[in-house]
Amino acid sequence: MEQVYEMKLWGSNDADFYSGAGSHHPDLVYPYIDALTSFLTSFDSPLVVCDLGCGDFNIGKQLVKHTKKYVAVDIVTDLINYNRETFKKENLEFHCLDIAVDHFPSGDCVLLRQVLQHLSNAEVQSVLTKLTPFKYIILTEHLPEGNFTPNQDIISGQGIRLKKQSGLNILAAPFNFKVKEEKELVSVVLEENKGLIVTTMYQLF
Repeated sequence: MEQVYEMKLWGSNDADFYSGAGSHHPDLVYPYIDALTSFLTSFDSPLVVCDLGCGDFNIGKQLVKHTKKYVAVDIVTDLINYNRETFKKENLEFHCLDIAVDHFPSGDCVLLRQVLQHLSNAEVQSVLTKLTPFKYIILTEHLPEGNFTPNQDIISGQGIRLKKQSGLNILAAPFNFKVKEEKELVSVVLEENKGLIVTTMYQLF
């Protein structure tokens, strides 16, 4: 993922690090922020949130105030160092980790926003096996409109399953991830038949 930022493959927006339109376009960002704010503020005691794949932190910075502690994780070292210098809050930490390999910080709720869609099935499975200690998973994925065959395998990288008219469904084979509850929080239809951005909350056992 380092080359994505080095080569500005998601654009630049005149920024040192830019995580693409998915993290900046108002039509995508505002509905997500509204949905997450509603979820996070629904608890009597604020949650400890672990954001896996925090990117340039344009979205995470708007959620920190609604949490007891916010732990933001990304694989790109220079990005994490930049975020540490740019975003400073008492309840905010940044960690440089490979979520497919490394252990996660502990917490109540994990955020995975358009992250798993870039990983191979083997790496997705590796991540899922480490999510069971959390109480809640909030997963955002770019999916095709209409019916599709889920979980077509890909090589990890910039691309996603949409090119194969597929998308990630962690409840379907080969993952068959077990949850107590599933609830869609927000769905945004993209223009020009480019699919949907769907955010789902899973409550674990």
